[in-house]
Amino acid sequence: MSVNYGSRRTVVGAHYGLRDWLAQRVTAALMALFTLVVLARLVFSKGPIGYDTWAGTFAPQWMKVLTFSVIVALLYHVWVGMRDVFMDYIKPLGLRLVLQVFTIVWLVGCAGWAIQVLWRL
Repeated sequence: MSVNYGSRRTVVGAHYGLRDWLAQRVTAALMALFTLVVLARLVFSKGPIGYDTWAGTFAPQWMKVLTFSVIVALLYHVWVGMRDVFMDYIKPLGLRLVLQVFTIVWLVGCAGWAIQVLWRL
């Protein structure tokens, strides 16, 4: 037996629950693993830790790609969290849309900046 709610039907969210929960956990685990890799590279480096050591850590192409992948994971992690906060606490639809668009523009800008920093464009 199906019930037709017609125009009174209220649609809240899009049932992102499990997917968002899993995305947050996977991206957090990836960021934690990356942090351990960077710390291990620094701990096992020889000599004092200065600019040259940091630059040497991020100089190989594989490390730049890994770093950018983690930055993308971080940006997605932030997007999922902010979108959920906006959907839960910002009730006016127009304000929520403006905040979501601003967040997307900001995160895309951060990704562009990360590319510039990593590959010195």
